[in-house]
Amino acid sequence: MFALRRTRPLTIPATTATASRPASGRWIDPRAQRLGAGASAVVLVAAVATDARPIVVLTGLALAVSAAAGTRWFVFSRPWPLLRGALRLGPSELEHELPPRFAQALGATFLALGSGLLAIGWLPWAWVPVGAVIALQSLLAATGFCLGCRLFFLRWWIPDLFARLLGRGVRREALLYVEPPKP
Repeated sequence: MFALRRTRPLTIPATTATASRPASGRWIDPRAQRLGAGASAVVLVAAVATDARPIVVLTGLALAVSAAAGTRWFVFSRPWPLLRGALRLGPSELEHELPPRFAQALGATFLALGSGLLAIGWLPWAWVPVGAVIALQSLLAATGFCLGCRLFFLRWWIPDLFARLLGRGVRREALLYVEPPKP
């Protein structure tokens, strides 16, 4: 019949030497992104609860800067190295930073849309894209599932364009693990 191919984003052991990594670029601890997602979701919930519109804009800018310049610039995940050291947590498997950057670009786009709708006074519709970002950031923080990261691997032109513009030669296919079909 049909053989199903299961795929997932590629992770590598933290001890993998830089020269033997499957793709060039920065490989990150995904736990830092989970912390950042949780922190930004909490900040956005507080912004919605208090109608603090500038906080929505600033959070969107933080996501946009991280998407453009790299995850090391994501303000909400900066406390992770200190927290990891304080809790004496060991290294985890690493993932390439390009899929999380794409997810952050999507989040920044939705927050820009919400901010624009807030600016023209389209309430309560303006809070819908903000709520979507809160929901997806909460999902990532709670479960580790990143919808934006998964969308990065779909075969459509937006992630491909994103990878060509910001990936510095990294091919999306090199970041995907394909499990062989079971006989």
